[in-house]
Amino acid sequence: MNNAPVRTVSDAKRDFYTHHTRPINSIYRRVVDELMVEMHLLSVNVDFAYDPIYALGIVTTFDRFMQGYQPENDKASIFNALCRSINSTPEHYRGDAEALKASVNGMSLDDLKGQFENLSEGGDGLRGTLAAVANKEKFKYSRPFGVGLYTLVETAASEDALKEKDAVEALFKDLSAKLNISTDKLQKDVELYRSNLEKFAQAQEVMKDMLAADRKKREERQKAAEAAAETINESVATAPKAAESGEAAE
Repeated sequence: MNNAPVRTVSDAKRDFYTHHTRPINSIYRRVVDELMVEMHLLSVNVDFAYDPIYALGIVTTFDRFMQGYQPENDKASIFNALCRSINSTPEHYRGDAEALKASVNGMSLDDLKGQFENLSEGGDGLRGTLAAVANKEKFKYSRPFGVGLYTLVETAASEDALKEKDAVEALFKDLSAKLNISTDKLQKDVELYRSNLEKFAQAQEVMKDMLAADRKKREERQKAAEAAAETINESVATAPKAAESGEAAE
């Protein structure tokens, strides 16, 4: 029997900042904090079981919402710290996520839907992962799992198909029924994820405009300072000549 105390959010945060010591840009700090807390709370939940779809959801969420982060090199360090904060590794998460996504590359949406059929019979690869979810007595559904499932659909479906709201809702209603998970939770999480992506993209554009405007002001101030310095230098350079002319006149 394991009598070790359950790790707290504070423990996870301390471990995170042990592995990533640089400050996090303000616009991205909430993304990182929420991911960290979510990953931690799930990791200590007795009903939660890690699986590749969940890993894909975490990796996709991080990559999508950290786009444009500067300095770019810090992103790997931040993701490493997130995984280390729950005693895992980025190689584990990215390895499982990339393998799962690669397994549906080249599939049509109908091919993907076929993977959800007859899950009671089990299987290998993606079908095996889906079967484990469908047949688990107490499967702990999570938002990252929903994002991972959406990412699989997004990989197989055409861009136009994903714009049809009614069709997307019908699809996830069907998939959630086959996995024995809540249709309402899945659809709400997918809608919120898509909506947040749009909002975050808009926020990033606003930030780009603000940074561009700030950079332009700095450049204008720099040019003005250089012009002023040049004027002063010219004045200093001509002052002796003016003095000499005055002396000659006397």
